[in-house]
Amino acid sequence: MLRLPRFQYVRPSSLREAVSALADCGPQAMPVAGGTDVYPKMKRRQFLPRYLVSLQGVPELKGIRGDERAGLVIGAGCTLTEVASHPVVRRFYPGLAKAIESISTPVLRNMGTIGGNLCLDTRCNYYDQTLPWRAALGWCMKAPDPGGWPMAPEAAPAENQVPCRVAPGSPRCWAVASSDGAPALMALGAQARLVGPRGERVVPVGELYRDDGMFFLEKSQAELVAEVLLPPADGTRSTYWKLRRRGAFDFPVLGVAVALSLDTDGRVAWARLAVTGVASRPLLMDEAARLLVGQKPSPELVEAVAQAVYLPVRPLDNTDFAHYYRKRMAGVYVRRALQELLGPAAAA
Repeated sequence: MLRLPRFQYVRPSSLREAVSALADCGPQAMPVAGGTDVYPKMKRRQFLPRYLVSLQGVPELKGIRGDERAGLVIGAGCTLTEVASHPVVRRFYPGLAKAIESISTPVLRNMGTIGGNLCLDTRCNYYDQTLPWRAALGWCMKAPDPGGWPMAPEAAPAENQVPCRVAPGSPRCWAVASSDGAPALMALGAQARLVGPRGERVVPVGELYRDDGMFFLEKSQAELVAEVLLPPADGTRSTYWKLRRRGAFDFPVLGVAVALSLDTDGRVAWARLAVTGVASRPLLMDEAARLLVGQKPSPELVEAVAQAVYLPVRPLDNTDFAHYYRKRMAGVYVRRALQELLGPAAAA
């Protein structure tokens, strides 16, 4: 049986207290909300924080307010079930609801939070294994010893002699982004409000991420995602398509999120496409989206956009399915998502 290592549990009662606790405890502290990913990784000794700062008792992280006209403000501590079942999300932001409903299982969605899903650790076949398995392999760049990798770049040693098992000659880790919520929110143009020791800032969700499998979040160790800000729906159509081996529980080995709207004469007024599971960060496919703007739906247009996504996507052989199959399916899933949103005029 895998057991949790020893740690100290800190229970702040406000957002300010939570940020202060993370800052005071330093790089050996981690925030935890639902814990659906943190605790299993602690059992596998991928994470070995000395302090866990609980966010469950922080009221500022709870609740959903707003409407489709003004936009929604979603507390980062809202459970995935709360977000996916919210009537405004289901009706006016269906791509987000679909993405969240594809995460894990109902029981874990009742515990996991939207903020936790945005900050979900990157994944790799060589990293997401038990301690004895990783020891037999000789460790990997992302978790080079039983102590686990430091939680922040500033705590990392200057040189790491353990190679990346996926790309042994690479100076960086290639573990892949595994959040379903992130690409859906990026496609919708959502923003995140972060609160830290130096105050707060609001950034597009896509700017939360670095293209680095080890240090994949563009925020300081003591900063917390406090809220997710969704813009007004304003006629937005959205969807999410996910590739995985099983129909539940599995992380995405490819996720495609598309959001767009049509003007009065049926042309695409604006569009955003995001993919995940194929790089160390979720990717906005700006060039592919630009092909849609100002165009009327047609099979030829959909095919051009699918090719514009297929060509730059370069997954590696570090998750389920063959990497060339995942690359091929990126174009297939973009085609299916666009056909769903654009209707019969886009069908071949």
